[in-house]
Amino acid sequence: MITISKYHPSMAAQWNEFVKACRNATFLHQRGYMDYHSDRFTDCSLVAMRDGKWCAVLPACIDGDTLYSHRGLTYGAWLVPLKHFDVTVMVEVMDTAIEWMKDNGIKHLVYKPVPHIYHSYPCEEDLYALFRHNAVLVETNISTTIDLTCPLSLDRGNKSGANAARKAGITVGQSEDWDGFWNLLSSLLDERYGTRPVHSLDEMRLLQGRFPENIKLYTATLDGELLAGVVMYLSHPVAHCQYIGASPRGKDSKALTLLFEYLINEHQRMGFRYFDFGISNEDHGRYLNEGLVRQKSRLGGRGIVYNTFDITL
Repeated sequence: MITISKYHPSMAAQWNEFVKACRNATFLHQRGYMDYHSDRFTDCSLVAMRDGKWCAVLPACIDGDTLYSHRGLTYGAWLVPLKHFDVTVMVEVMDTAIEWMKDNGIKHLVYKPVPHIYHSYPCEEDLYALFRHNAVLVETNISTTIDLTCPLSLDRGNKSGANAARKAGITVGQSEDWDGFWNLLSSLLDERYGTRPVHSLDEMRLLQGRFPENIKLYTATLDGELLAGVVMYLSHPVAHCQYIGASPRGKDSKALTLLFEYLINEHQRMGFRYFDFGISNEDHGRYLNEGLVRQKSRLGGRGIVYNTFDITL
């Protein structure tokens, strides 16, 4: 017998412990990450219980009559344990949750499955349950990912660029210069797109303080000048590039290429399975930045999709 309950902040410790043992969860699903922007989203996370024990959780928020999994996260989905949970349980969880939503006036479920590269063990039972409820694919974004167990080499141009940057004396490594990188990143986004980073510097510092082993900054510098940087989100088995930026001089000197070479090799050495450059889309996946995709593919990456589904209840 499956029952559905709405998450309450008093459940935070139990939520976090449960999520840590799930085969498709990352640190983004910990309450310390989810709740940093609680002022922007109305939380409506769900807990599925079987015989009185937690068997799945859904990070979610609500806006009007639509439940989202979760608008403040790149991916959400039902998070499930390794053992005693197969597709028959998933179907029952989804069926019961859909009835709960209907009873609570919800008319749409917008659902973002966790891409398979983040699974610690195969975990696509929810995709079958979506099919059973006539879910419609409404958004696909394409990311570029390297399989670190058999990585493709950088192409000739990038190898040459990395060597030139190295000979020029550019140094790369982990950094604590969050102020310098955020100024660089903010200027680039403003000049190019008229936008700013999704996270403010204060938010990024808050999250990095809460998850120091999962959120790290790496930079490329020359004689003390910051030329390029990458903020990495680390969730085994994936090392994900959350923010990437390079100054005009950094681009000309191939500092970012050298930094990526270092990051790919370093995270392979650390035992990560995938190195994910992130998506290259805008307009909910309709626009593809072809130049950006080519740059990432020349570093050895190939396509992984981040999908979004809609269920009309």
